[in-house]
Amino acid sequence: MHIHIPRIGIGMDASVTPLRHGGLCLVQTTDFFYPVVDDPYMMGKIACANVLSDLYAMGVTECDNMLMLLGVSTKMTEKERDVVIPLIMRGFKDSAWEAGTSVTGGQTVVNPWCTIGGVGTTVCQPNEYIVPDNAVVGDVLVLTKPLGTQVAVNAHQWLEQPDRWNRIKLVVSDEDVRKAYQRAMDSMARLNRVAARLMHKYNAHGATDVTGFGLLGHAQNLARHQKNEVSFVIHNLPVIAKMAAVAKACGNMFQLLQGHSPETSGGLLICLPREQAAAYCKDIEKQESYQAWIIGIVEKGNRTARIIDKPRIIEVPAKEKDGELW
Repeated sequence: MHIHIPRIGIGMDASVTPLRHGGLCLVQTTDFFYPVVDDPYMMGKIACANVLSDLYAMGVTECDNMLMLLGVSTKMTEKERDVVIPLIMRGFKDSAWEAGTSVTGGQTVVNPWCTIGGVGTTVCQPNEYIVPDNAVVGDVLVLTKPLGTQVAVNAHQWLEQPDRWNRIKLVVSDEDVRKAYQRAMDSMARLNRVAARLMHKYNAHGATDVTGFGLLGHAQNLARHQKNEVSFVIHNLPVIAKMAAVAKACGNMFQLLQGHSPETSGGLLICLPREQAAAYCKDIEKQESYQAWIIGIVEKGNRTARIIDKPRIIEVPAKEKDGELW
């Protein structure tokens, strides 16, 4: 008897390979990028969270093994290397530990640019992952982290560049920018693991993580892979406080409100049954003390995604609390 195993497509966040043994699958993902923040320890954490995010996007909550991939910049002095590299590695390992997994190997090379990333691997049963192709008309779209990480990181760099700073100082104070940068770092280093676990509890129909192609790019990619003839319409954009104003002040440079601004280690974009979505958001807030937002709907269509003309900007957090980040 020949059992047909569906060849699971490459359009997803992780590769899924049916194994020869007892109905198990190998789920694997790899990711690496350049430093986005100036703290090496946080950079390691962010890189690890970003690798794991692709597993979480498929509803896989356990990672069995990780490898670390490091490119050490030729431009670093011996001293810089000795300080920076162990910190990056410690951040990466701490994040892996937080995710309940460990780093058992990898590769370090010398490279003109500093790069940091890795591989995440899980062996699981088919009920442990959610193939992201089941959205139906009437579903809603939920986003689990605010947008604006790239804007926040850039604005923070511009504190040192008077010509750039002059362009945005009309809309933000340097205190605003420093706070946004702290929020962006905190958000990027946070694991999407609880978000992934709750996808099962609330019957998610599929998800992706929002990273380098921006919210719209990833929404379009997810829409393209749906079995049903559906389209995604996004109405709300949750953005790290003050970053929408910064993006506007920079003209069309970031394209944040158009959905094209790259995010680093962004949230999960999840298709949920309408009647489950509010409970999902409530549950994630209860467990993590971080918000999630209903940002759009699934309607009949030809597998595309769009953001409405004047989306509602949700400032995150809505109001400042003394001594608290969010």
